[in-house]
Amino acid sequence: MLLARVAEVSREVSETSARSRKIGLLAELFAEAEPEDSPLVIAYLSGRLPQGRIGIGWSVLKEVAPPAVSPAEQPGLTIRRVDEVLTELAAVSGTGARAERTRLVHALFAAATDEEQRLLLRLLSGEVRQGALDAVALEGVARAATVPAVELRRAVMLEGSLPPVAQAVLAEGAAALDRFTLRVGNPVQPMLAHTSASVTEAIAALGPCVVEEKLDGIRIQVHRRGDDVRVHTRSLDDITDRIPEVVATARAVPDDVFILDGEVIALDPDTGRPVSFQSIAARVGSRTDVAGAHAGLPLTPVFFDVLAVEGEGLIDRPGRDRHEVLARLLPETQRVRRFVVSDPADPAQVEEAERFLTDTLARGHEGVLVKALDAPYVAGRRGRTWLKVKPVHTVDLVVLAVERGHGRRAGLLSNLHLGARTADGGFVMLGKTFKGLTDRMLRWQTERLGELAVEDDGFTMRVRPELVVEIAYDGLQTSTRYPAGVTLRFARVLRHRPDKPASESDTVEEIIDRGRGEPAGLA
Repeated sequence: MLLARVAEVSREVSETSARSRKIGLLAELFAEAEPEDSPLVIAYLSGRLPQGRIGIGWSVLKEVAPPAVSPAEQPGLTIRRVDEVLTELAAVSGTGARAERTRLVHALFAAATDEEQRLLLRLLSGEVRQGALDAVALEGVARAATVPAVELRRAVMLEGSLPPVAQAVLAEGAAALDRFTLRVGNPVQPMLAHTSASVTEAIAALGPCVVEEKLDGIRIQVHRRGDDVRVHTRSLDDITDRIPEVVATARAVPDDVFILDGEVIALDPDTGRPVSFQSIAARVGSRTDVAGAHAGLPLTPVFFDVLAVEGEGLIDRPGRDRHEVLARLLPETQRVRRFVVSDPADPAQVEEAERFLTDTLARGHEGVLVKALDAPYVAGRRGRTWLKVKPVHTVDLVVLAVERGHGRRAGLLSNLHLGARTADGGFVMLGKTFKGLTDRMLRWQTERLGELAVEDDGFTMRVRPELVVEIAYDGLQTSTRYPAGVTLRFARVLRHRPDKPASESDTVEEIIDRGRGEPAGLA
C-alpha cells in the first residue's frame, strides 16, 4: 500500500471528531490494504513505530522538515519501503551515525509527497495525536473483515495486540478468531479501571463489591508453566530477567500452571512504607547489575487476581470466584489487602470502606480500587466494574511557553510548558502537558498566549509568564530533565485562571514540601 493513502486517511481522521466517520474511513482503508500491510497501517495511524526508538531527534528532523526537502510530485513510496528505511535507521550506530541517519531520512523525505512528508515528520517526532487509536482501528478492522466487533475485541485482548489479529481476520475472516485463546505464556492486555470521586459513590454504582488497596508500583502479569516463569508489564514487555524476586515467588506457588495479575512494589527497610514509583521504575528498568540492584532495593510482588490455573481460563468467572482461587494459591501476605462490602445498603459497611481508604493512604499507598464481586475480568478494557478512588493534588502554575498543535489541534497552541515561582521572583519549569484541554479551552488559550508571545521559532512560542493554570497531578517525581530536580506525574489542565496574577501562583518550594508529604512521595 502507498504511504500516500495512509497519509490521506490520517488527515481525514484528524479532521473529524465523529467516531462513526473515523471507523468508516479506517474500514475502507483496511479493505483496500493487503492483510500483511495491516500491522503497519495500524501502527502508523496510531503514531507508533514497530522499531520503537530509532535515534532520530529534532536536530536531524529540522534539516528535512517540510519545505526543507522538495517533495516528490507523484506518490510512489510504499509503507513497506518506509518500514525498511526505519529498520535501517534503528540499526545505525557508531562513528558517523548522525551523518548516516541524516542521509537516510533525507532520502526518505525526498521520495515522499508533501502530504506524506507531513505524516513522516509527525511519526518520527512522535506527534501523531489524532484519535485513530486501537479502539477505533479495531472497529474499522471488524467492519472491513465482516466479523463481530465483540468477538474481534476478545481475540485482541487474549492475543495482547491488534496487529496480528487484524492481519489474520483480514486474510481469513471470522474463522481466524478461533486460534486466539487465553494461553499461559502469552501475555494478555490487563483490565483497567475508571475513576470515581469517592468510595461511597463507587459502592453505590457497583453494589456488592470489594475495596482493595491501590498500590503505586509497576503492574505485572506473571505466567508460569512448570519451571518456566515469565513476567510482563502493563505494556506486555518481558522483564523476567530484571526481577528475580518475582520469579522466586512464582516458583514457590504449589501449582505450576497459572497466570497472576498484580503489582511489584518496594518497601523502605526502616519504615516499612512503600518507596516512590520512580525508584521502583529505575530498579526494574535497569538492564545491568540486576544482582546489585536486587541487594540495594529488593522488590515485593503483591497480587490481586488470577486469570488461569492448571490450564483453565478464569477470566469469564466472577471476581469473587477468582479470588477464592487466588487465596488457595497464595498466602495473605502476597495478596493485596481488601475489604468486602457484601451489603452496600448497610451504612456501617460503607463507613468501614471509607475508613479502609483512610488507612490505605496512611500506610503510604495511593488510594483504593473498588471492584464488583460478580465482575468478569475484561482484559484490555477500562471496565465500569472496576473504579479507582484516590486523592487528586492540584497546583497553580504559570505558562512559560507553548508548542503548536498537530492533527486536530493544527493551528492551535497546545502543549503547555509549566513553571512554578522561585524565591527570587523568577520561574522554574516543572513539566509539560496538553491533557485536559477542551476545544474551547484550546481556542481561548491560543488567542491569549498569542497576545503574550515574546519569541516564536515556528514550533515553540515563548510567552510572558502571566497566564496561571490550575493543574491536577498524581504526585511528584525527581527528574534531571528539569532545573528544579522534580516534575509532575500525569499532569492535566483543570482550568485557566486569568483572574489570578502570576505572583499568587504556587512556589516550587511549596510544591516540593507537599510532595515529601505525599504517599510514596519524594525521598
